[in-house]
Amino acid sequence: MTAAPILPERHEWTVDDLGDLPKDLPYELINGRLIVPSPTPLHQYICGRVMFALELHCPDDYFVSIDQSLSVDRRSQPRPDVVVIRVEQANRSPVPVQDALLAVEVISPDSTIRDRHEKVRLYANAGVAAYWVIDPLRDKVTFTELLLSPKGGYEPSVETDGLLTIDRPWKVTLDLPAWTRRRQEVLARAAT
Repeated sequence: MTAAPILPERHEWTVDDLGDLPKDLPYELINGRLIVPSPTPLHQYICGRVMFALELHCPDDYFVSIDQSLSVDRRSQPRPDVVVIRVEQANRSPVPVQDALLAVEVISPDSTIRDRHEKVRLYANAGVAAYWVIDPLRDKVTFTELLLSPKGGYEPSVETDGLLTIDRPWKVTLDLPAWTRRRQEVLARAAT
């Protein structure tokens, strides 16, 4: 049996340091901080629903991916839970952030500040046209869409916990009430 890899100690990480990490380690780099996520099955369930909804009408010029690294700058290489990229980038990692049309984050208990604040600034400054935040930690699963403003930064466009059909980036339907029901059923069964 081999020992678990020991990560080098660093106060500040850069993309140059990522080559020192094991290749099978899921990580993201946000403003010089290394984050090793460990999502729950319920988190991944919602990511899958979002991916499926986006793929349903996805044009041939784009590709929908889960947990894909984006190259932003020396101090940031985020891994959105779901991302829409140009199809030409479908066989590389990290994908240049300018080839991302949409980034989606599903909030976890340990990612709330990152997903609602740090990544909002990061993706907006990088020019990602739209950012969706899905919060399954509330009583009802909620969806927030932020769109890049011509003045810079994101502006809120839609916030709901209901059945949603929008036309950005193309026609997408998200059944948030169904996701809420499924989450409640699973949590009730897990509690017994």
